[in-house]
Amino acid sequence: MNPHVSRSLAAVLLSAALLCACTTGTPTPPAPTPLAPTLPGMPSPTPSLAPTPTVVISEDPAALRGVTLQVWNAFAGTSEQVFASQVAQFNASNQWGIVVNPVGYGDYTSLFEVVNGAVANASTSGGTPDLVAALPEQTLTWESAGLVVDLTPYTNHPVWGLGEAGLAGIPAVFRAQDTLPDGRLLGLPAERSARFLFYNQTWARELGFDSPPATADEFRQQACAANASFRQNASPQDDGYGGWIVDPSWQTTYAWMLTFGGSVEDGGAYTFSTDPNLAALQFMKGLYDDNCAWISLEPRPFDSFAARSALFVSGDLAEVATQAESMSRLNNSDQWTVIPYPGPDGRVMVTYGPSFSLLRSTPERQLAAWLFLRWLLSPENQSQWVAASGLLPLLDFVQNPSASPQWQAAVGELSLAQGVPQLASWRKVRYVLEDGTNVIFQTGIAIDKLPSILIEMDATAKEISDQ
Repeated sequence: MNPHVSRSLAAVLLSAALLCACTTGTPTPPAPTPLAPTLPGMPSPTPSLAPTPTVVISEDPAALRGVTLQVWNAFAGTSEQVFASQVAQFNASNQWGIVVNPVGYGDYTSLFEVVNGAVANASTSGGTPDLVAALPEQTLTWESAGLVVDLTPYTNHPVWGLGEAGLAGIPAVFRAQDTLPDGRLLGLPAERSARFLFYNQTWARELGFDSPPATADEFRQQACAANASFRQNASPQDDGYGGWIVDPSWQTTYAWMLTFGGSVEDGGAYTFSTDPNLAALQFMKGLYDDNCAWISLEPRPFDSFAARSALFVSGDLAEVATQAESMSRLNNSDQWTVIPYPGPDGRVMVTYGPSFSLLRSTPERQLAAWLFLRWLLSPENQSQWVAASGLLPLLDFVQNPSASPQWQAAVGELSLAQGVPQLASWRKVRYVLEDGTNVIFQTGIAIDKLPSILIEMDATAKEISDQ
């Protein structure tokens, strides 16, 4: 049993954790050698405010001949490989002779800082990217400085646009993330994933449950039944197993809050301290206090799931293949699937990922970058991307018949998808959820002290969003 800590100590722990997250972010591996110069001692200033320019679209195809584009991204793994393959295909086949030069960075924090530095030192840095695949909240920072081109004139253009179908084929939840209230379109999705609950169907049936939980109460019943199954043997060593492995990821906590009717912002201000959000945290902590959820010391919970030590684990759609490998390696033939987070107000899946945004340059370079982006979003290329990456399809009609049952289940729940707050500060404030959740579970905070954690989260979010 973890020791009880006071409200003041919880606040100190939360503040310290959040200070670390805000100053360092995700640990940054060394970036691969870029094709554009890397700036030593890279500063990360916010670009100065500038008016949004009027979009001018070049009408002369000959002006595109020989244009070389810089496309900066932070794709990793299979996504990086398929992107490189598609770039090579476009360079070899496009009718205009456009050459795309991809520049990869180790993660989205590094990419954001490099773009900021290139903008601040444009005269000496070798230029800025023509197209950048960045997280939507990062793009909002550049938009506030007038650096991002509105894509609407391009999507609607009679010659260079998306045609009669327009944007309709892209799921609305993806489009909404990049569409401002005034109708300007700051980007189009580059890739989208979601965080789910991995669920052992075979074991659940043995426990007496014929279907996945559709409500928070059903989730609790199944999680507690899984724990109870361990308490029936003579060994006390495994009495804490079963149920759900606690996941402090911000996406998981955010999803639980949404399922309880909560939210994290209201009119541009962060509001963690609400009754629905409190109910979500009380639900999560109550599972843990009643031994229906447990904390794993493993960095990833997939072997525990495959060993039947947990009925539920949280995982990203990109991690389905890793879970499948664990099941095979541990000789577990159980049927399993992915399900959205269930709550009293319905089920929720939170989608997240980078979008392609066009940065201001010349009419010819902007058009060339747009044509590459349009080409990437063709059904043929999207089918290839989905088959290789295993992520969500960016077009409603793209299918993947050879995909795993788990992928098919995830895509079948896309109507439940919700995005993240459309605020530039979300790139920092999202860590508030993760660090606050860690404090709750790592310090033994009593369930009646959870309101103080939410109040501290509000204060911290305001402080860092005002910076």
